[in-house]
Parts: sequence; C-alpha cells; structure tokens
Amino acid sequence: MVTNPPFLLFREYVAQLVEYGEKKKKESGKELNFVILGNQNAITYKEIFKLIKENKLWLGRTLSYAAFKVPNYYEERSNRFWIDENGQKWRSFGNICWFTNLTHKKRNEILETIASYKKNPEQYPKYDNYDAINVDKTIEIPLDYDGVMGVPITFLDKHNPKQFEIVALGIVGSVDFTCNKKMEVLDKFGNSTGKFTFNAKGTLYRKFNPHTDKTPAFKDCESGELYSSIYARILIRKIAEVDELRKLEFEKM
Repeated sequence: MVTNPPFLLFREYVAQLVEYGEKKKKESGKELNFVILGNQNAITYKEIFKLIKENKLWLGRTLSYAAFKVPNYYEERSNRFWIDENGQKWRSFGNICWFTNLTHKKRNEILETIASYKKNPEQYPKYDNYDAINVDKTIEIPLDYDGVMGVPITFLDKHNPKQFEIVALGIVGSVDFTCNKKMEVLDKFGNSTGKFTFNAKGTLYRKFNPHTDKTPAFKDCESGELYSSIYARILIRKIAEVDELRKLEFEKM
C-alpha cells in the first residue's frame, strides 16, 4: 500500500493500518507492506514512536530532501523549487518523510563517524534530569561511548537496528526523569517571564553554557541555576561495534 493519508488523522490511520496488518498476518500468514507519507514531527507522537521503537515502523529511503516533478502550470515558489536544464519544474519535501515497514538497503548501512567521547567529553554534556549525554548531530555520535545518548530525531534516517537500540523518546511519559525541578520560563532574551514549569516543560535539559548557547531558557527556582532547552531527542544506545557488523556482512557474502 502506497498513500498520502490526511496528516491530521495520521495517528488514527497508522493504528488502523497496523491493526489490519496484524489481522491479515494472523489469517493468511502474509505481511501487509506499506509506504506512506507523513510529517516528520509524527516521529514524536507516542503512538508512532512506540511502533518505531518496536521495529514495526521506520523511515523510508529519503527524509526531507526527496525531489519530485511538478506540472508546467505549477507556480514558482521561493524555496524548494527549481527548473532543470530541460525546463522540467521540480520541488522537494519540506519536513515530510516516508514511513514504511518495508526493508530497504539503507536500513542496514553501518553508521561510521570519527567523533570520540573519550577525546572530547566536553562536547557531550550530560542532561541534568536523565543519565545520558547530548549529541547535537548524527555525524557527531561518538562510537566509543557505551551509555545512553540523546540524538536528534533525524537520526532515524541513519538508524541501523543492528547497531543501535532505541531506548525512549526524551519527553515526559516516555522516560522517567531523575529529578523534577521547578523552573521559571525565560523569554528569548533570557529575561524572567513570571511563568513556571517543572522539568523544562517535560523535556530533557542541560546546564546553560554561555560559550556555546545563545540564551538560557529556564532558571531553577531554588538555586538560580540557568538551563538550556533541548530540541526533541531520541535516546539510543550502541549495541554493536562497527567491526562486528562488518564481519557479519562479510560472512553473508
């Protein structure tokens, strides 16, 4: 099945699809394969993330850079639009991606980086409310670190389930935070707002670093300590070394 479901009903549509697929498999022993378009932010929906964590759903071959042809009458746009040397008009996805349960070659690719936690521990600060280090980019994942890491949701475009285990989504309801601090919410300039929250609105957070962060987002009501907010993170753990995976690939040849 290949379709573009209504994004507002994405949760319900996927749930119905998975339920029907399980019923079909039970009755006939055959899988229901599907490829569907969805908003990239759907990764953070608890119903969708649960399926991703259980390896029942994953991303397709392309994330947000997939290009597609549009007809000649299509009006020009200011971004993600171009015309090739043959006069063909093109557009590319914004924050739209493919969700599927079809295995593809990219899903088995080994992620290799030159990043090192042992050499640059200061580059990977720990969260204050969960025992994990923060990684800002997939290419910066340190392969010499064995603990839990918080990575951007775009990591799923490179996720090899044989190399990394998905632990949780870094939001309340998916993880048990190690502390529950009352904080004042700061504005974009780092000034007080008089508004308060707990655990940085239920997300991961780390201490504010004036050398790398623009402005703090939260202030501890008791200690006055400043904290930075973190964009949506997926918590992962390495389960296999690169050499180990290469050996397995070689044995299959």
